[in-house]
Amino acid sequence: MKLIVGLGNPGAKYARNRHNIGFMALDEIASAHGFSPWRAKFQGQVSEGRFGSEKVILLKPETFMNLSGQAVGEAMRFHKLTPADVIVFHDEIDLAPAKIRCKVGGGHAGHNGLRSIHAHIGADYARVRMGVGHPGHKDAVPGFVLRDFPKADAAWLDDELRGISDGIAHLVAGDSPKFLNAIGLRLTPARSSTTPAPTKASKPKAAPDPAPEDTRTPLQKLTDRFK
Repeated sequence: MKLIVGLGNPGAKYARNRHNIGFMALDEIASAHGFSPWRAKFQGQVSEGRFGSEKVILLKPETFMNLSGQAVGEAMRFHKLTPADVIVFHDEIDLAPAKIRCKVGGGHAGHNGLRSIHAHIGADYARVRMGVGHPGHKDAVPGFVLRDFPKADAAWLDDELRGISDGIAHLVAGDSPKFLNAIGLRLTPARSSTTPAPTKASKPKAAPDPAPEDTRTPLQKLTDRFK
C-alpha cells in the first residue's frame, strides 16, 4: 500500500495558490484514474484506488500547511505504514516553474508542510518537488506562494498535472525515471513520425554573369552582319 500526500491549504480562496500545487496533483490523479469520491478522514480528504495490485490512498490534509504532519501521521498509524510507503507532492521555490524532481529523505528547506511531516514521521519518505519559481528575495516568499498562479502559467501547469497522472503508476512502482519521462512528454511532446522534419533552406541560384560590353563601332557591326 502507498500513501500519496498532496500539500496545500483547505478552502476555495487557496485553491489556485502556488502553495496548493500538491492538492492539484492529487485531484488530477483521482479524476483521471477513477478513484473513489473524496471523503473526510485522518484530518483531511481521502480518495482510494489501485494501480495493478497496489492499493493507493490519496490524502489532502485539511489541517493547514504547517500542521500537515498530523494528518499524515494519523493515516500511517491507522494503516500500519512506514515512511518508505509515503510519497509527498509539494511546491518547490528552488525549482523553476514546470520543473519537477524526485528525492527520498533530506531536509525540509524551510517548507512548513515538510517541516511538520518531518516532526511526525521523520525524513525518510519520498517527495515530488514541483517547481513554482522564486520571487527573488526570501522575505517575499510567503506572499508569493500564497498567490494564485498567473494566467500565463495555465498551459504548462495543465500539461504538468496531466503528465503526473500519466506517470503516477510508474512512481508507485518505484520507477521515478519513467514517471518523470511521462511528465516530460506532456511538457515537450515528441515530434510525430508523420510530421516532416524542417529542411534546410535552398540556396538562391547565382545570377548569370553579365554579357561582355560590345565595343565595336557601328561600321564594324554592319560589316560583321554580312560576314
